[in-house]
Amino acid sequence: MIKKFTTIILVFTATVMLAQRDNASPYSFFGIGEDVSPKTVEQSSMGGIGVAMKSLNYLNFVNPAAYADLRYATYGFGGKTTFLTLKEKNASQSGNSTSLRYVSLAFPISKKSAFSVGLHPLSSVGYNLLNEQLSSGVVDKITRYVGKGGTNKLYASYGIYLFKGFSVGVEGAFVFGNIERNILNQNLGDKLGTKYNETLKIRGHELKFGVQYKADLKNKLELNIGTSVRLASNLKESGSSSLYSMYFTNSGSENKKDVLSSNDLSRTVELPVKMVVGAGIGKKHKWYIGVNSEFKNPRDKFNALNNNSYKYGKSFRTSIGGFYLPKINSISNYWDRVTYRAGFHYGNTGLKVNSNGLNSNDFTSIKDFGINIGVGLPLQLSSLNIGLEYGQKGTNNNNLIKESYFNVRLGLSLNSANWFKKRKID
Repeated sequence: MIKKFTTIILVFTATVMLAQRDNASPYSFFGIGEDVSPKTVEQSSMGGIGVAMKSLNYLNFVNPAAYADLRYATYGFGGKTTFLTLKEKNASQSGNSTSLRYVSLAFPISKKSAFSVGLHPLSSVGYNLLNEQLSSGVVDKITRYVGKGGTNKLYASYGIYLFKGFSVGVEGAFVFGNIERNILNQNLGDKLGTKYNETLKIRGHELKFGVQYKADLKNKLELNIGTSVRLASNLKESGSSSLYSMYFTNSGSENKKDVLSSNDLSRTVELPVKMVVGAGIGKKHKWYIGVNSEFKNPRDKFNALNNNSYKYGKSFRTSIGGFYLPKINSISNYWDRVTYRAGFHYGNTGLKVNSNGLNSNDFTSIKDFGINIGVGLPLQLSSLNIGLEYGQKGTNNNNLIKESYFNVRLGLSLNSANWFKKRKID
């Protein structure tokens, strides 16, 4: 019964994930949207570390080699609510969005290997921007930019020990998604406006390799090191674009009038090489502290809507965090069995935005910083994981937008030691 219930939940959450719009950031305007670096609630609560971490009963989206340590069938899904404040020099705006972030299943195949499958987003688009042009202090023209959609990743991972302390892993993924963008231009006082609409279907693949090594030190301490590399690959975009005149009815609905142009679109977007390296030290079932460093080559910058307003450079992200578990087998005090997590991250997204005109060469790098805390509440062999994050992205310099975000993450990790064992009848 529990197996059937879990399967239904996993299928339902995956279906909802594919249908949702899960971003409210103006920086998702560029390229195929903002990167969504896949991490569990547990990993996010520690600043995003994970490339060197090992666990008997937790998922690991950073390094497939970590699944060599898995000893329990593990089913996990997590969601996030973001409260976002956007600030310009003289104005601010707030909003929020809620989304499912992942749904995954992992299970051991032998004492030295395990397998995982799942679904999570790879990039996200979701913006609604309004630009007002003034004439003699009065608004005389408006331009509205709207975008939604993104890409998802259906993956399969495998990790195995080659010899004591040394494990390797591989992950293959199918990338798919849809993106829709449009730009509305209208002079106030004119009945007709123009609208450019672009719809894209995205398909491709992704391949990642990982390595981990564990060394036993004195006083029951463990030293872990790890690395994972995502190889470069191409995503194929296909779709159409159109430009047409339109007007709004008295009720506010949009009516299309004349199609001015229409084109089919077909192009290729490159996913660049991404490498994550890290190390950590800790005592099993007690505490752990680790550091991750992530490096990524420049992304493809193509965007038919405005190709000269931005470009990509190399990106990096450094994360430091860990956990503390007072007493895993405490009977008298529940809170001694709670896992307490904390961490922070800092990085350069690689995105460089030019807001000073198409002929300007003044690009501003978009950086990101966040602080995380979280807890893991034990539920027999399972756990309810809660994470909080406060961070800032971007800047108010050069007429850009500064984001302040507060994320609330919630994840459920269900474990079973008997998922694939047949029951014996006495």
